[in-house]
Parts: sequence; C-alpha cells; structure tokens
Amino acid sequence: MTIKYDDNGLVPAIIQDAVTQKVLMLGYMNEAAYKKTLETKQVTFFSRSKQRLWTKGEESGNFLNLVDLKNDCDNDSLLLQVHPAGPTCHTGTDTCWKDENTSRYGFFSTLETIIQERVANKDTEKSYVASLFSKGINKVAQKVGEEAVETVIEAMDSNDELFLYESADLLFHYLMLLQAKGFTLKDIETELKGRQK
Repeated sequence: MTIKYDDNGLVPAIIQDAVTQKVLMLGYMNEAAYKKTLETKQVTFFSRSKQRLWTKGEESGNFLNLVDLKNDCDNDSLLLQVHPAGPTCHTGTDTCWKDENTSRYGFFSTLETIIQERVANKDTEKSYVASLFSKGINKVAQKVGEEAVETVIEAMDSNDELFLYESADLLFHYLMLLQAKGFTLKDIETELKGRQK
C-alpha cells in the first residue's frame, strides 16, 4: 500500500466502527505505527504529545481491534475499521464527538422514533399510529398479517410499483408491532447476528 506521509512523517488515521459505521476518533500514524498495527491487529498511533508509539488501550484496556485498513484516493489519509473493546475517547465516551456508538438504520431509525412519539402522544384523532395502538396488540398484529398477505399477492403479480407499496406498508406495520411488543430493530439485529456461525 502506498502511503503519502506529511513532512513530519505522519498520516491522519480515521477510526470507524466496522459494525455501526460510526467514526470513533482521529489519530496520526507514522510508518512504525502503521507496521505495528498490521502486525498486532491492535491500532497503534504515533503520539505527537508523547513523541512515541501509542497503542490505543495500552492503559485503559479499550483496544481498537483492526478489521480493515485502506487509504484514500490521494494516499494521504487512512481509514481503519475496528471492533472497539470499550469506549474510544479518553473522556470515557464512545466517540471523541460524544456520540453513542450504536447502530443506526437510516430512515428506519427515524421511523421508529416517529412511531414511538405518536404512540406516546396518544392523539387518536390525528394519528393513525396512535389510533391503531389504542386498539391493542391483537389489532396491530392482525394488520401486519393483512399487509403480509397483500405483499405476497403483489409479489406474484408483475406490478413492481404495487409490490413496493405493499412492502412499505408491511414494513411500517411490522415496526409498529415490534414496538407494541417492546422491541426495536436493534433486537432483530442481535437475533440475526446470533444465528451466524
């Protein structure tokens, strides 16, 4: 791998969680830190303040276990994907930007939050979600069943637009059912991960 180190012999190293894709921190590597990281599979930086190699976690035990390493299109910065063994920041937070290092599912996470808020507001006059929840879990489950049947019917037809429409309805109602049972997409992710061998 070609790496363009700066005039001080350093290259920025962006650290990203391999699972959640959250950016955890930014550090700097010299050639020795880069080689040690590859050798030990634990991320090692060059500490500009201590003027020495520094393996993240050498004091705290919160190592950054290397999964993948690549450089950018100009060869002057690195992206390291890792499995963190605890909080990354020296302040004790998950990231150096004080973000939680949790999985996000894009718009689906937003949709989970919207459903949660509408259920909490209990405005059955204005909210379909609140109205359906007010009828109880059996009604929510029944609606998921109805949407599943409609999705299967459209899958066997040739109208892709209707298939996607019904699929969206199914997924929306399934997210509602998950919440009615006290679960989230994170719980489904955990279950599926547990099935991997």
